[in-house]
Amino acid sequence: MEQKNSNYGLGMGVFGAVFFIFGFATTFIVTMTAPVKAILGLPEWAAQLLSSAFFITYPILSIPSGKLVAKIGYKWTVILGLLLMGLGSLVFWPAAQMASGLNEAGDVWSSAKIVSFGMFLVATFILAAGVVFLQVAANPYVTALGPESSASSRLNLTQALNSIATMIAPWIISVAIFRGLSESLMSAKEYGIAAAERVPMPFITMAVIVIAVAIILFTIKLPVLTSEKKEGAKKSVWQYPHVLLGAFAIFAYVGAEVGNAGLIVNYLKNSGGIDPEVASTYAAIYWGGAMIGRFFGAIMFSDMKSKVKKYGMVVLVLGLALLSGAFVTADGYSFDSWNFNAGLIFMGVAFVNFIIMQIGSGKAARTLAVFAIVAASLALITTLTTGQVALWTIISIGLFNSIMFPNIFSLAVRDLDGEEMASASGIINSLVVGGAVIPPIMGGIADTVGYTWAFVVPAICYLYIFFYAVKGHAIRTE
Repeated sequence: MEQKNSNYGLGMGVFGAVFFIFGFATTFIVTMTAPVKAILGLPEWAAQLLSSAFFITYPILSIPSGKLVAKIGYKWTVILGLLLMGLGSLVFWPAAQMASGLNEAGDVWSSAKIVSFGMFLVATFILAAGVVFLQVAANPYVTALGPESSASSRLNLTQALNSIATMIAPWIISVAIFRGLSESLMSAKEYGIAAAERVPMPFITMAVIVIAVAIILFTIKLPVLTSEKKEGAKKSVWQYPHVLLGAFAIFAYVGAEVGNAGLIVNYLKNSGGIDPEVASTYAAIYWGGAMIGRFFGAIMFSDMKSKVKKYGMVVLVLGLALLSGAFVTADGYSFDSWNFNAGLIFMGVAFVNFIIMQIGSGKAARTLAVFAIVAASLALITTLTTGQVALWTIISIGLFNSIMFPNIFSLAVRDLDGEEMASASGIINSLVVGGAVIPPIMGGIADTVGYTWAFVVPAICYLYIFFYAVKGHAIRTE
């Protein structure tokens, strides 16, 4: 790949913002499963269909989106994605208004509730369609914007910006929807209606922001990427085993990550007796772990030579872990209300994460293998324990999820030229549908045998990722 080096910073800046936007939207929808469950009185498996409506867009639209990128370019694909996100966000307004006006109590499948829930699903699908366009364009663009040797570092950096958004989103839900509501002092109907009345404003705000970003993006000029085609006969990317196995690794990763996140609030509520508002703040720490781990990954996978600079940045990231953990778990708006006990624990776990990352020696495949086996172990410990141990093992998985998507993606598109990379990105992103498949399975297990046993499913997913890191990414056709 060749690019206009003078515009490298602009390209990274714009797509860093894009990663932030679709990260926020993704996590906001995943965390919305708890409010929608409360609003409509749904069983857990049905509430998780909100995640399914989001992630089902990936197998439907990812491959067409890859072709769209090849036809109209990265910039116009991103603009179209932002506009779709704005439209989907606005549809949440009438969906929430209909839910807040329900008079039925107790009947989960009354006609009014079905229509209201259907509107939530439609809004989610439209918003998710925009996210798919953003993601299919963003990942290969960032990968190709610089040397292949540092592709994993660039993806980890932009994914870290994505993760800042994923940490903020659950906190916003906690503050904007749950804060001040008490299930113990309100009937289920009153609680659901009050939550529904608070839903529109965050989505209206999101619509205004993404439409404004689309307008700004229209006015600027991004660096244009051109591909250097390989010599010899062109192969279909469907004939590259490392691409297809990588796509299944993305299926496992996204399914596990979203399944964990979708169950955290209700798991902590049912297994630990934690109030949903407080549980939502711990869900924010789960996503914040991905942010911290990706900053570590961006540092360790970079070409930075100075150890003083490198480890100085690591110290700053550890400080960020302390402050962000204390902030999102605060029980008020003042500095005095910050929960530094939670922040210190989060920083300690982040330090352990960094130490374990050293086993990977800055190599994408080795680090992925180590993180996958640790994540599987943490999921199984969550299944077999309770209380504070289980709380922090499930939360800590977020730190070990951190480098999985960027490392899987960079391994799966390694050795591809530009034309192949756009097609491969479509295939890989289509398997993000794991986020639609795994959460309802986990929800069904939670409904039938209990929340703790649901975490066996992500453990299995992480073991497949371990296989890909050790063996699958190296399988090539001659």
